[in-house]
Amino acid sequence: MKSFTIKFIAACAGATLATGIFSSAFAVESIKATVNGMVCAFCAQGIEKRLSAMPATQAVFVDLKKKIVVVEAKDGRALDGKAISHEIKEAGYDVTRLETVAQSVADIKAQMKAKNK
Repeated sequence: MKSFTIKFIAACAGATLATGIFSSAFAVESIKATVNGMVCAFCAQGIEKRLSAMPATQAVFVDLKKKIVVVEAKDGRALDGKAISHEIKEAGYDVTRLETVAQSVADIKAQMKAKNK
């Protein structure tokens, strides 16, 4: 009985460790940019279209009021902050801040929605 218990605990510990390694290896990566010059839905749509066309992009979110653009990476892909900044600047806007966050676009939208309540 003791042997079974020890094997069971070891198996559970191994499964927990493997799950932690797996989930951190595939964590969601997004780039969040603060952008000046966006004033209307047309601005947001233009930025979203340009960034969505990039090969590593999974999703894009634009919040005009907060002047934020978030680009989420596809699984297993890395985003290039310089390329994202370049695309936004080419669209005619100024990028004042760029940061990498470990959140999906859906998570960021939900977080912003919760703050507005």
